[in-house]
Amino acid sequence: MRLAIASDHAAWELKALLSDWLREQGHEVEDLGTNGPDSVDYPDYGYRLAEAIADGRAERGVALCGSGIGISISVNRNPAARCALVSEPLSAKLSREHNDANVIAMGARLTGIDMAKACLDAFLTTEFAGDRHARRVDKLSNPPLLETSR
Repeated sequence: MRLAIASDHAAWELKALLSDWLREQGHEVEDLGTNGPDSVDYPDYGYRLAEAIADGRAERGVALCGSGIGISISVNRNPAARCALVSEPLSAKLSREHNDANVIAMGARLTGIDMAKACLDAFLTTEFAGDRHARRVDKLSNPPLLETSR
């Protein structure tokens, strides 16, 4: 599978470990940075990851920051991306099965390497159930226009 992975400075070490592990599992991994401990802005990396999903360079993505929260918010600004913040395998599985999530987010300060691998395994091996969930997922990628004046 073609994957893209991105992180901020708080998660670059976890990103490196997961990138290596994913390649060992036979996946093609595009590393979008960052690659060191110098402070960076997580939205920049979340936007890069969402763009890789939107333009088809990656089938799925992995977004990492200290908590996973900030980078998941930035990824979800792109309507082509459906990023789920997870901390254990069941939520990773359900994000695929029910929400057709194409990006998984985790927090390096909250999730250890073994748990991150277990989450990724569930995320990458679970198919979207479709059926009644498809209508809801379509709404996620096509939000209604909001009224700006009241």
